[in-house]
Amino acid sequence: MSNRTCQGTVRSLNGHTICFTGRVLVDGEWTVRTRCEELAEGGGADTKTDFSRKITLVVYGDLASKVVADSRRAYSGKLVGAGVSRDEGRHVCVVDADGFSKLLKRRPAPCLRLRRSGAGYVRPVAADSAQSGILGAPLRGRRPGRRPSVDLALDLNHLDKATAAHEATVGALLAHLSGQGIEVRTHAPGAPAFDAGWSREADVFIAEIKSLTGAREDQQIRLGIGQVLDYAHQLRTSHPGRRIHPVLVLEKRPAAPRWSSLAQSVGTWLTWAPGFPGL
Repeated sequence: MSNRTCQGTVRSLNGHTICFTGRVLVDGEWTVRTRCEELAEGGGADTKTDFSRKITLVVYGDLASKVVADSRRAYSGKLVGAGVSRDEGRHVCVVDADGFSKLLKRRPAPCLRLRRSGAGYVRPVAADSAQSGILGAPLRGRRPGRRPSVDLALDLNHLDKATAAHEATVGALLAHLSGQGIEVRTHAPGAPAFDAGWSREADVFIAEIKSLTGAREDQQIRLGIGQVLDYAHQLRTSHPGRRIHPVLVLEKRPAAPRWSSLAQSVGTWLTWAPGFPGL
């Protein structure tokens, strides 16, 4: 693994060298270290009993019966090693039991921070960032699907997401932002179902993406503005103090110039492919 940080997400067990702090609660069942090692190796990882410079991932399991290896920092020797490695610029990922369970299912897991509590104990904690609870896993482009012909309910939002134009716009947005070093993400579990989200320091941007090909421009833009304003309102209510910026992303520049001033008047960023002005 490189010395670069994981940007807050461990995407796979494959390629990691792992050590465990103890037994792990895997999907509700306490699993001893030797079995955890077997499971991890089945996912493409190497495992070690002790911490060394080869370790790239520490799985934080049961420490209740462990002797503290560092009384000043008050957490196990393997987490001490991870913390020292991070201080030296070599990032070692840390996940808890829930994260390990996700990785076994080939799902991404959050990389935890190491923080000291008021009582003097240091434990892994969820990343304390602007995106916590809002942004989820990295967004990936997908092939457009088809709606079943027997579905008689008219759902304009789902119909739009099934179009090739919509997915092409998603792909162009991913390429544009990744060129700036920004990772685009899906919505977090429990958050409103916006199409794409990203953060810049303390600012969180949530986007609704609308195609214009084969659709009425005014209908699509009105629908998109309404949706992204609703998402932003929900997030500001559930995450007071967060700087949430609603963004409407269009397949192309709208024919009517009035939409830019309308979006600005309600606090929404309006942009479009391929250049995505303003982003």
